[in-house]
Amino acid sequence: MSARDGVGGSRYLYAPFDAANARIEANERVLEERWQALSFRLEAIETALERVERRLWLAVFGVVSVVLAQGINELIQLSQPG
Repeated sequence: MSARDGVGGSRYLYAPFDAANARIEANERVLEERWQALSFRLEAIETALERVERRLWLAVFGVVSVVLAQGINELIQLSQPG
C-alpha cells in the first residue's frame, strides 16, 4: 500500500520533490538577475564616464582657446605703435 491510500488531499502532497534541483534552479535565476543588474549599472557608469570625458575635453579646449586669444591679443598690442 502506498502512503496515499485512504488519505484525501492533493496528489502533489505525495509526489516526489527534488529539493536540490529546485535550489540549483533558484540560484541560477538569482545569479541571472544579479548579472543583468550589474550589466545595467555598468552601462550607466560607462554613459556617465563618456559625458564626463566630453565635458573635460570641452574645458581643455576652452582653456586652450582663452590662452591663444590672450597671446594673439598681446601680439596685436605689441605691433601697434603706441
